[in-house]
Amino acid sequence: MQILSLNTAAASPLAIDANRSVLSGINKAPRQGPVAVTTLGLAGDEQADLSVHGGLTKAIYAYPSEHYPFWQTVRAQAKAAAWDAVLPPGAMGENLTLSGLLEQDVCIGDMLRFADCELVVSEPRFPCFKFNAVMGFKQAAKLMQQNGWCGFYLAVKHPGQLQAGEAFTLHHGPREISINELFRARN
Repeated sequence: MQILSLNTAAASPLAIDANRSVLSGINKAPRQGPVAVTTLGLAGDEQADLSVHGGLTKAIYAYPSEHYPFWQTVRAQAKAAAWDAVLPPGAMGENLTLSGLLEQDVCIGDMLRFADCELVVSEPRFPCFKFNAVMGFKQAAKLMQQNGWCGFYLAVKHPGQLQAGEAFTLHHGPREISINELFRARN
C-alpha cells in the first residue's frame, strides 16, 4: 500500500453552473517532496466549508486510485466537460491518492502508519453538488453513493510529513464498522 499522489489546493471559486459559483477546495493538485502534516491536515491545503470538510476528524481525505478507471469511463459516457481528458490525481478532491486500500477493507479506528506520521480512519466522505460540478455531470454524487466508492477521512494521530511514493501499513482498530457499512447506513 502506498501514496501514489499527495494533493492540496487553496480554496477558490468553483463554477457550479453558468450562473453560480461557490468557494471550494476540491480542485486538488499533486505536490512534490515532503509535505508537513498537522492535526488539521496538510500544509497548503484549504477547505471552504468547515461544516462538512476539515477539522480534527476530517483533516485528510484519502481516495483509492483503483476507482479512477470507473470515473474516467462514466465521464466519457456522459460526455462530461473535458470528458476525454485523463483524470489527474486529486480529481476526486482527495489529499491522498492511495493504492492498495479500498473502502471495504477499512474500518473506523484503523490506523495508517507511515514512516513519520500516523493517521486514523474517522469516517466516509459523503459527496455533494461540488463533486457533480468537478466531474462534469449531475449524476456523479449519486453514482458515488450507489457504488460506495466514497474514500475516507483521516484524523491525524501523530503529525509529521508525508510524500508521494511513500508506503504505509494498515493497523486494525476495534473493527466494529467498516467505511462501506457506515456510508450505506447514512445514505
